[in-house]
Amino acid sequence: MLNIRAYGLGPIQTNCYIVSTKQKDCLIFDPGEEAAFLVKEIRKQQLKPLAIFLTHAHFDHIGAVDELRETFNIPVYIHKEETSWLIDPMKNGSAKYAELPNYILKPVAPEHVLTEEQTFEIGDFTFRIVHTPGHSPGSVSYIFDDEHFAIVGDTLFEGSVGRTDLIGGSMKVLLNAIHTKLLTLPEDTIIYPGHGSYTTPGEEMVRNPFLNGF
Repeated sequence: MLNIRAYGLGPIQTNCYIVSTKQKDCLIFDPGEEAAFLVKEIRKQQLKPLAIFLTHAHFDHIGAVDELRETFNIPVYIHKEETSWLIDPMKNGSAKYAELPNYILKPVAPEHVLTEEQTFEIGDFTFRIVHTPGHSPGSVSYIFDDEHFAIVGDTLFEGSVGRTDLIGGSMKVLLNAIHTKLLTLPEDTIIYPGHGSYTTPGEEMVRNPFLNGF
């Protein structure tokens, strides 16, 4: 059984998830900010990071990538549509905050590029990578079928969906991804979003106003 730790980081409380095994191996999803805190927390829990996986490359999801990568000597994975976003402040959105010291984000290029939907194995972890664009072109969700949870970034939220007014966004594409990739999961699957509380497909099919009448 896997352990899921959630941390709301930075000024807009972006969720970073650390998923670990009983043997203390762990994967880091969307380390958006507060790198020093994450390093301290990982060491406190005696975890052994294997990799960083990004749901997408917006600034609030990538701010701690380089420090964690260098500290633990681990690779970064991101979808092929956003490899350039990771190192482009205009695309990742950090250029909007140029007045803030050290806030222009240009992480080093990723070690691994996700090019297709696939079942992925690393260490003792097995999960599916599915393309869920709409919030951004390269948004992906990581689905742990055996553990009945999914990490979905800014695709689907409790009672809402990801914004689509940023570069490459599309409400039509987003809703299609949600309905075909996430709402088809078992209704009790735990959906861990990029912001806010967790939810389930069953709850969102009934209560999410953005999904009614699609």
